[in-house]
Amino acid sequence: MRTALTDLVGVRHPVVQTGMGWVAGPRLVSATAEAGGLGILASATMTYAELEAAIKETRSRTAQPFGVNLRADAQDAPERVDLLIREQVKVASFALAPKPDMIAKLNDAGVVVIPSIGAARHAEKVAKWGAHAVIVQGGEGGGHTGGVATTLLLPSVLDAVDIPVIAAGGFFDGRGLAAALAYGAAGIAMGTRFLLTQESTVPDAVKQAYLQRDLNGTVVTTRVDGLPHRVLRTDLVDHLEKSGRLSSLTRAVTNAAKFRQHTGLSWRAMIKEGLAMKHGKDLTWSQVIMAANTPMLLRAGLVEGRTDAGVLASGQVAGLLGDLPTCRELIENIVRDAETAIDRLKDVR
Repeated sequence: MRTALTDLVGVRHPVVQTGMGWVAGPRLVSATAEAGGLGILASATMTYAELEAAIKETRSRTAQPFGVNLRADAQDAPERVDLLIREQVKVASFALAPKPDMIAKLNDAGVVVIPSIGAARHAEKVAKWGAHAVIVQGGEGGGHTGGVATTLLLPSVLDAVDIPVIAAGGFFDGRGLAAALAYGAAGIAMGTRFLLTQESTVPDAVKQAYLQRDLNGTVVTTRVDGLPHRVLRTDLVDHLEKSGRLSSLTRAVTNAAKFRQHTGLSWRAMIKEGLAMKHGKDLTWSQVIMAANTPMLLRAGLVEGRTDAGVLASGQVAGLLGDLPTCRELIENIVRDAETAIDRLKDVR
C-alpha cells in the first residue's frame, strides 16, 4: 500500500510502530520492519551504549529501514544524533520538538525527521523548521500530547501543513487505516496494538492484564509525574490518585535515584535535564522531581511484570483488543482489511 509515508521512508506499508519506552527494542522493531512497517526503537530509557548496541542488533535482524525515537532535551542528544547519522538510521522521531539546528543536521545527513505533535500550531512550527513529516496523536493514545480526540486533531493538522501526516491515537485495525487515509493522512502509528504482539518483550502476564480491559479500563492521571498519562486502571494507580503530594514526591526521589543508577547519568546531568524540562514545559520543581518517577514505574510494570508496583501505559484501544498476533499477521491483516474497506467505498453512490 503506497502512500507519501512509504515513499518517504522506504517501507512497504503505511503502518508505524511507535517508540514505546521499555517496549520497543530490537526484537519488536525488526519484526515490524520485516513485516513491511516502520519500527521505531525507544532510546529514552537506554544509555548511549545500550542504544548503540540496540541499533546494531536491529540491523543484524533486518535489512529494512527503521527509526529511533530521541529525547530532544536529553543532555547527550547531540551525541545520539551523531550516532544515528553514523549508523545511517533511516528515521529520527521525537516526542518533543527538536530545535531547527538539530533538524537541519539530520536532514543534511539524509535522516528523515518525524516529530510527534499534539496541536496544529506545533505541526506548523516543526514543518517550518524542516521536519519531513509529523505524527499526530489524539487523546485516545497513551502519550501526553493533549486531550483533543484524533478525529478533531487530525483534520486540523492536515489543513495546517503540506508535509505527510501520520495519525495516532485509537488505531488498531484496517478500518482505522482506511479512515485515516480518507482524512488525508499518509498512514497510522500504533503503540498499544504493537505492545500486544508476540514479538513484544512485555511479560505475558502483563499482556493478559491489557487484554482483560474494557473501554473503561484506562484512566488519564497526572499523579505519575505531574503530566497527564493514559494508563491502565490498577490498584497502584488508584493509590497514586489518592496519595498526598509529600508521599508522591518521596516516591519520585527514590525512583530518580534508581533511574540514575540504571542509565549511569550523574545527578548533575539529571538536574540539567530537569532545568531544561522545567523551562520547556513551564513545570514546577515538584513536577520536575515527579517526572523522574515515570521511567522506573513503567519499567516495573512493562519489564519486571510487577503490576502491583508499576504503571502500564496504554491507549484506549486496549479495551477492544483480544489477541496477540505476530507483527506480520497484524500488519498484513490491517492492510488487507483497509483495502477491503476502500474497495467497499467504491460502491457508495
